[in-house]
Amino acid sequence: MRVSVIGQGYVGLTISMGAVSAGHSVVGIDLSSELINGLLSGKSHIEGISDGDILGALNSGLYLPTSDYGLLKEPEIVVIAVPTPLNNQGEPELGILKSAADSVGKALTNQALIISESTSHPGTLRNLIRPLIESSSPLDHMYAISPERVDPGNEKFGTRNTPRIVGGLTDEARDKAIEFYRSFCDEVVSASSAEVAEAAKLLENTFRFINIGLVNEFTQIMNEMGIPADEVIAAARTKPYGFMPFHPNVGIGGHCIPVDPIYLQAKAKELGLESRYIALSEEINDEMPTYVVDRLISLYGDLKGKKVQVFGVSYKADVADTRETPASAVLSILKSKGAVVSWHDPLVKSWNGEERSPVDESVDLGLVLVAHKKLDLSGFSAPVFTINPNPKFPNWRPLLSVR
Repeated sequence: MRVSVIGQGYVGLTISMGAVSAGHSVVGIDLSSELINGLLSGKSHIEGISDGDILGALNSGLYLPTSDYGLLKEPEIVVIAVPTPLNNQGEPELGILKSAADSVGKALTNQALIISESTSHPGTLRNLIRPLIESSSPLDHMYAISPERVDPGNEKFGTRNTPRIVGGLTDEARDKAIEFYRSFCDEVVSASSAEVAEAAKLLENTFRFINIGLVNEFTQIMNEMGIPADEVIAAARTKPYGFMPFHPNVGIGGHCIPVDPIYLQAKAKELGLESRYIALSEEINDEMPTYVVDRLISLYGDLKGKKVQVFGVSYKADVADTRETPASAVLSILKSKGAVVSWHDPLVKSWNGEERSPVDESVDLGLVLVAHKKLDLSGFSAPVFTINPNPKFPNWRPLLSVR
């Protein structure tokens, strides 16, 4: 099949490589010239896809990365995989998705199956994407939705063995999309409508969002009681049914978990409703950076004038993704307490307009937010505090569990 994938980030590049592996011809479109030039030179920018994978796809002649929508080349399938972030007010921002849909509509000269992988509230495919495309390209296109389930850094589940959910505005669109995904995915699940598929993605990550808020609150209670929360969680998870372990953290980051529940909440408010669970969990999770810094002060002492180096500014271990990372709030709070702050992350070269600092052995203390496997603190003699107990480094003092 001739496939065009709009967006070549974590989601779009993953789908592009999956489609190429199945023998499809893929044009990967992204407006970032830096990203496209990297791909054209055989450089991957995401974990789980190697430079060799990119070079192999390029050399096969089945993959063309470009910023030119004019190279859609009459695709049979167009996959839209662009970000749907929050704006500066913490509200859903669909501008990138709208722009992509508008550009696709203006470029298409043939009937195609349009598949959205971008996460949004139920009704987005039917009421936003389709009208935007058909306003410029009234060719009776087919429309389907398969919300992305990419988990950066997950070594167990990837594109092939993570089940896909597919819904369509028509049965024909759904079935054709299922046929496409089955060519490179082991399991594809049919949904009765596009809205069911869209809502399923929001439920998945709202579940995680709320349970992370629960365990963050539970951990604070355990700390006050002098009980190690990590040991309580380990004990509870021995139950073989009815319990799923979640772990406390400095906050929620990434492209999905901190964002998707807000899309659900925004849609609920349009209907005159509100999820009290989402609102409360958002409040608890947003307060965690302050709680972490307060714990640091209670265990170490006044930070005014102290040199603090923060380690790990991406949102999770062993990935370079800094989207929605809670490290940003932590650094701001540390500075507000008078600390002199630097940061180091072996996976992140630059962030927030700053270049990473080398590991500085002259600082007064270190704060590990994310313990990447590549993080090397072997010559670091200052006290080190970390978010959770780390068996590899028993001398690191945990902030979110009594020890």
